[in-house]
Amino acid sequence: MRAAQTAWPAPFVVEFFDREPPPPAVNDQESPSTSSVGLTTTEAGRRLAEFGPNATPEVAVHPLWLILGKFVAPIPCLLEAAIALQLILGEYIEASVIAVLLVFNAALALFHENRAHATVEALKSRLALYANVRRNGEWRTVPASEIVPGDVLKLSLGNVIAADVRLLTGGVLLDQSTITGESLPVEGAAGMETYAGVLVRRGEAIAVVTQTGARTKFGRTAELVRTAYVTSAQQRTIFRVVAYLAAINAVVASALIAYGWTIGLPGTEFIPLVLIAVLATVPVALPATFTLATAIGAQKLAGQGVLPTRLSAVDEAASMDLLCSDKTGTLTRNELAVVAIHAFPGFDNRQVAELGALASSEGGSDPVDQAVRRAARPDPSLRSRLLNFVPFDPASKMSQATIEDGTDKAIRIVKGAFATVAALAEPCPGSTEAATDLERQGFRVLAVARAQAGAMQLAGLLALSDPPRADAAMCIAQLRDLGVEVVIATGDAPLTAEVIARQVGISGTVRPPGPIAAGSTSLSDYAVFAGVLPEDKFNLVKALQAAGHTVGMCGDGANDAAALRQAQIGIAVSTATDVAKSAAGIVLTEPGLGGIVAAVREGRITFQRILTYTLRSIVNKVRQVLFLAIGLVMIRHAVLTPMMMVLSMITGDFLAMSATTDNVRPSRRPNTWRVGRLTLAGAILGLFDLIFCSAVLAFGKYQLGLSLGALQTLTLVTLVFNGQAVFYVVRERGRIWSSRPSGIVVLASLADILIVPTMANRGILMSSLPLGIIGGLFAAAVVLAFVLDLVKCEIFGRLQMA
Repeated sequence: MRAAQTAWPAPFVVEFFDREPPPPAVNDQESPSTSSVGLTTTEAGRRLAEFGPNATPEVAVHPLWLILGKFVAPIPCLLEAAIALQLILGEYIEASVIAVLLVFNAALALFHENRAHATVEALKSRLALYANVRRNGEWRTVPASEIVPGDVLKLSLGNVIAADVRLLTGGVLLDQSTITGESLPVEGAAGMETYAGVLVRRGEAIAVVTQTGARTKFGRTAELVRTAYVTSAQQRTIFRVVAYLAAINAVVASALIAYGWTIGLPGTEFIPLVLIAVLATVPVALPATFTLATAIGAQKLAGQGVLPTRLSAVDEAASMDLLCSDKTGTLTRNELAVVAIHAFPGFDNRQVAELGALASSEGGSDPVDQAVRRAARPDPSLRSRLLNFVPFDPASKMSQATIEDGTDKAIRIVKGAFATVAALAEPCPGSTEAATDLERQGFRVLAVARAQAGAMQLAGLLALSDPPRADAAMCIAQLRDLGVEVVIATGDAPLTAEVIARQVGISGTVRPPGPIAAGSTSLSDYAVFAGVLPEDKFNLVKALQAAGHTVGMCGDGANDAAALRQAQIGIAVSTATDVAKSAAGIVLTEPGLGGIVAAVREGRITFQRILTYTLRSIVNKVRQVLFLAIGLVMIRHAVLTPMMMVLSMITGDFLAMSATTDNVRPSRRPNTWRVGRLTLAGAILGLFDLIFCSAVLAFGKYQLGLSLGALQTLTLVTLVFNGQAVFYVVRERGRIWSSRPSGIVVLASLADILIVPTMANRGILMSSLPLGIIGGLFAAAVVLAFVLDLVKCEIFGRLQMA
């Protein structure tokens, strides 16, 4: 490994803080950070050595270790053993086929892991590269990495704050949505603390640095993203299926090898027997089938405005039973708007909106003024008679304008906080009650007043909010119909969050602001989590996962990135930041939330296709090893050659992999991998299939008196035909005739039942078999399909798998 210094905030290998870390010690007597002088160059250098740069060490893993790690998992190790045995036997073609599958799976895993590094790279894009710092009594521009605790910074319009700071003087409008998730900008005055990554939207202030590097809130968010990890259901399923099959087949294969040794099989037959046992145990195409099925699902989703950033996200969407959604920019438009106007006597709504627009800056970046201007189009003649305009002042909490009224008299208009404006105007009955009622609904309330040739009068109230997306309520209702519950996790105040929740159809208890521990319990009692910080969202997702939920997290900001990465299925909306998109499992490329519903439905279709392959693999592997053992006892020779085993695997898996295009119906409830039940059902079906195969082999030996080579060919054709029967039985959760297979499945099936039987009849790579026997085997397999279908329906009913 190699260590390097990376410009903040790319934190790797740093101490993890669940809550606020202790502030660094600042010796104000030695160098008063609250003075106008700031730090001296000498003191800044000392603190840089003490606290480290505004950066964190990055530890890179050598690519060779990453590559080697992909070849030591359960399936790769078994495949490598099979390749080694085939090379010993000189069967290079068969070894090459399996090697290609092995390399393909490893390359695919590496490709998707590399996407994780994009998250940290996106975090770097939020970096403030330089900052204005007071050193030795003079203002100078220094790299952000050289900022230390105690430095005095100047914050101006457009600056991205480079560290956590406390404001000393001045006033600024701060956009903290990347950190807290709050949709409304906040006014910052002396004494307020704000964070690295926050954008200055208006004003100018002097601030002192309190935290740097990985100890800042933004730095800890980046560290949460780096450390967030949850094993996908696909990974767990592959491992568990292999574990179950290995546990069952290892015992049988060991007994098979021991028996072959006991009866004195020659080395030329014993080594192939070992190879056959290994190949019979390994579900070679299982990872490739998972990849193919999810890739097809991802391709369909791309046409519906949904881009999966990792293929496993398609499968995870099928299992999601709880969606934890951010509010700002996800359920709402992330855009302030005037949603209600309350006019007082003597004025109407149009006048109130027009007066408010005249008292708003034109062409500025203040989101409040922008929203008010959008709500009204004042008469251009009034704007042209504008005599004076005073922009919003955080100290006075209002803005004001003066215009001519056409009679050489001036009209003064003020807009601002209700309490401030109401104190300037004549009393207006019912105004306080009206303002309080709007505030209780979660709105930000502004008052507008006018003075024209007399005392100032209250004209009315403007209620501002971040309104819900038009499709949010419909999307939530559709998800609920699919068995997916939706909760809100937001940095906004409880009242604001509750109002939005009601508007989009989410009802339930609102959890007040407060720390959320990863091991919290009883969180299912809440429908809304208000006032949560990035680490709270991260811990909320972990707590819900610990409670047994498959969690989806929907968000748009950098503050959501850690939770998006931790969730089984992270969903970034179309307006999301690059940080959120790179951390998410799927990205909605079109406005609106309808893509989430599409992802759930397509995910469940993909799940059913993978389930078909997995169940078919279990049936075949259970039957295959036991059949090899019975065949060895019955004819005292291996019933298949290694070439026949590879041929059986390739043709059978080709048919099974065609299930990734099959016609299936998505389930109405979240899917869950019940591997234990799945294995039990497959084992029972495999035993019935075993009886069929054993009966055919016994008939060929004792009734037809076939030679060893003909018996091996008979076994191969039997496995091909009964593999068809098993596939058509397990592809449908109901009766075998309940749905029509896709065209690709039909073509793959025809190829399977034509290629191997033709080779068997012609004696290609095997002993020949009469056409009459091949036809009889096909008819028997058809009967087997209907028998297995009856058994399947009984098993699925008892195990509740239908």
